[in-house]
This record gives sequence, structure tokens and C-alpha cells, in this order.
Amino acid sequence: MPIMRAAFASHFDDADPLAALTVGERPEPTPPADDWVTVQLRATSLNHHDLWSLRGVGLTEAQLPMILGCDAVGLDPEGRPVVVYPVVVTPGDPRGVSILSEYFPGTLAERVAVPRSNLIPLPDGMAATDAACLPTAWLTAWRMLTTKGRVADADSVLVQGAGGGVATAAVALAVAMGKRVYATSRDAGKRDRISALGATALEPGARLPERVDVVIETVGAATFDHSLKSAAPMARIVVSGATAGHEPTVNLRRVFAMQLEILGTSMGTPGELYELLAFCADNEVRPVVDSVIPFSRVEDAFARLHSGDAFGKIVIDHEA
Repeated sequence: MPIMRAAFASHFDDADPLAALTVGERPEPTPPADDWVTVQLRATSLNHHDLWSLRGVGLTEAQLPMILGCDAVGLDPEGRPVVVYPVVVTPGDPRGVSILSEYFPGTLAERVAVPRSNLIPLPDGMAATDAACLPTAWLTAWRMLTTKGRVADADSVLVQGAGGGVATAAVALAVAMGKRVYATSRDAGKRDRISALGATALEPGARLPERVDVVIETVGAATFDHSLKSAAPMARIVVSGATAGHEPTVNLRRVFAMQLEILGTSMGTPGELYELLAFCADNEVRPVVDSVIPFSRVEDAFARLHSGDAFGKIVIDHEA
């Protein structure tokens, strides 16, 4: 059986997810249907989803070993550079869809099999290592701002917990859209880097100079009351994560008195990914990259992600 090198979950370890990571040989991908193709990978990027998979969230023992990774840029069977949209129709999942590395092997390998319809041309002049940041975290941020947050009708945006992939992407995108952007972080060094992106950096819970039209919320219970208090009348609070608690206390009187909208979202559509790629290319927006690490050192990349010290995306270069 043909084999390739890959990074995969070999077991689960909630206390030490890095201990569940294995780098070794796995079978070459086999397209499960005629409309699937195999992509030769050039660059990928990590997401916290990869660490959750190593902890056993969203996977069962029966699915192991599972190749990790959602984001990717590679070459299609005709040799054309493409960005991989990571959401796949999955009839057995209650959502009707899944992302790569849940039911289908992921992108932290030499090759991956995906539906041909999931391939989007890489814009001319965009580096593979930049585009590999976009399909999960940046796409989520794009959908939060545009489709859900209706940021075109907004003047100001608050991003909670900037430093992580989605939040940092939201800061960079909102600044590029010409909005007044406020962003919180507990880390002084990260606040300095947020300021360098063009946002006003604040400590968590700090009073804003104004109430904002859109709040990007990925933190959860630790920041949600601040998000409510910072929202202007008829503002949109868009939620795509809850890294610091998923059961916040919500002041419903503020919600109805201020006519606030609390909106949940996850990922985005292929059309939204195409729009995001075009926006970044047309406006020369480069993803915030913490580090680019060769695939031969993928364990170091996971350690960096697990440390919590990363600012922006950790990219894996498959060609280095």
C-alpha cells in the first residue's frame, strides 16, 4: 500500500494533548467518490481545533488514527495552485457537514483527498503560506464581520481576546475595512502588536471611548458581560467560540432594552472564502503569521500552539 508522511491523532489525552500527536507513515488518500481529487500540499496552518482533536473532542476511538489539519494550499491534479475549502458534506453528522480531520483525513500530510468543488484558485501573487491561514480562522472572522455582523453598516468594532487566530484576523480585516477597531488582550505584548495592526488595544473589561456597532466574541463567559455593556443600541454581538467558558450570565434586560442581536456562527461558505481571498488580494491584506515552520518540525508547531504564546497563525511549510 502506498504511504506518505503525516501528523495524526493516535490516541486521546485531555491533560497533555501533545502526547497524543504522532508523526509517521499513513496510507495515501483514496478519493471516496468520482468527484473527489487528490491535492499535493504546499502549506497548511494549525488551529485550536487540532488540539481539541488530540484531546478527543469531536472524535471517537473508532476514528483513530485521524490525520489532523483543516487549512491547506496545494496543487490540484492538473498542477494548478488552489486553496482547499475544508467543509465537506457529511450525511452521518447531525450538522450535515464536517470539516477535514473530523470524518475525513485532514491536511497535515503530503496529500489530501477533497471534493473538486472544494478547490478555489489561489489568487495571483498570494503566497501559499499566507493563503493557508485563511480557510478556517480568517474565513470565520470574515463571516462574523460581513454576513453576520453586517459591518458595512457599522463604524466601530470591538474584538475580544485578540491574539488568537479568529480574533486577530477580525482585527486585521476590520482595520482594512476602515472601521474604528478596539481589541482586548490580557497580555501587554499582544496589546502592543494589536496596536501595530491599527486597532486601539485595551485590557479586558476596560471602558471603551464609545459603544460599538459590532462585537466579535470568541472568549465567552470571561468577556461576555463586557461585550454587552460595550454594545451600542441595535449592535450585533457575533459569537464563534467560548475558550473561557460557554455559559456566561446574560443580562436580558440589556439585550431587549438596547435591541441587541446575539448571533452564532462557524466557518463560512465557499463563496465567502472566494470573497475573502479576493479582498485580501485586492487590498494587499496579509494574514498575521506568528511563525512558519517546516513540516519536518511539525511537533514544534503544535508545541507553539499549545503554549498560548502565539500571535496570529502558525503555518506549516511542506516545501521547506
